[in-house]
Amino acid sequence: MNPIDYFDQFSSRYRHYKGGSWCYEDGCVYRGLQQLYDASGDRRWNAHLHRLADQQIAPDGTLAGYDPQEYNIDHVLAGRVLFPLSAETTDLRYLKAAEHLAGQLSTHPRTAAGNYWHKKRYPHQVWLDGLYMGLPFQIEYGLAKGREDLIGDALRQFSTALAVTKDGGDLYVHGYDESRSQLWANNESGKSPAVWARAVGWLAMALVDALTLLPEDNATRTLRDAARHLLAGIVARQTNNGLWMQVLDEPHLAGNYEETSASAMFAYALLRAVRLKLVQGRAANDALSAGRRALQATLQTRLKADEQGVMRLIGIVHVAGLGGFEGNYRDGTPEYYLTEPVVSDDAKGVGPLMMAYAESLRLAAANAGQGAPPIG
Repeated sequence: MNPIDYFDQFSSRYRHYKGGSWCYEDGCVYRGLQQLYDASGDRRWNAHLHRLADQQIAPDGTLAGYDPQEYNIDHVLAGRVLFPLSAETTDLRYLKAAEHLAGQLSTHPRTAAGNYWHKKRYPHQVWLDGLYMGLPFQIEYGLAKGREDLIGDALRQFSTALAVTKDGGDLYVHGYDESRSQLWANNESGKSPAVWARAVGWLAMALVDALTLLPEDNATRTLRDAARHLLAGIVARQTNNGLWMQVLDEPHLAGNYEETSASAMFAYALLRAVRLKLVQGRAANDALSAGRRALQATLQTRLKADEQGVMRLIGIVHVAGLGGFEGNYRDGTPEYYLTEPVVSDDAKGVGPLMMAYAESLRLAAANAGQGAPPIG
């Protein structure tokens, strides 16, 4: 099936992930739809986006089911779509909604080093997921409002988070507990024990999105170097099939498997980094090759018809985390990440795949006349 047809069918049948409450899973789809619209100009993506998002945003900017006092950094991600929605209309509700989310961040609990807690229910913890959920929004909000202090704060949070989660090589572990009270946290470093591919995917997308919003200057130089080093490490771990393993740095771990959502995230991050010149020279060639290969592999091997003949994106780990959740304790070991259910058509996989495909469209447009058609 043509990927455009799949994305259109998926969007037509998609229903809000959490019963209509504002959430990051919907935000993944919203960002995918916005990226497809920006890349193609096809208004069907804009129509899908408005059909879904407008139901959740009241005229006063109140967001359905959203409680800022939860201090859940995940809820901020979907707010990134509010800026382009505002730019295309005179409707004030979108920027009012952005103010609600920025208000949460203004009082969100932080670690001693200044990083946002992942959630109030996960105190003193920094997860790589949360960097994508909150910091690009904060930078976009800071740019919209002329708030250089918010941009600087986001960059410092990136730097601190990278320092406390670095695995000793070119990758990063899933989380960090400054209190060292969690069973999954190393008593000395506070780090969790494993490198989960989707967590690194959130990180890669966060860095690429944030850094390509900002000028290349002294304020971003160190983070740009870190992002380039990370992207090179991701390229080096691509499998022969063009995808990436669920436990990223242990390809031979019994039961390890190629995971779809992380592969889509890496494809997006690599292709966007090339298009917006975060990586250049040989590194850009390597990233472009790996990103295109990953996108093609995902489209060719992970889109499968179910028993009813409906095309689905398969091989997506449903969820993974650290610590207590729904009566279970997630210990963060490599083996733990292989116990979570694998599902189809989850927003955390389809949204990033939309984004990766949109990047391929933009690259093809930029290279028109050079024989570089979009993938798919």
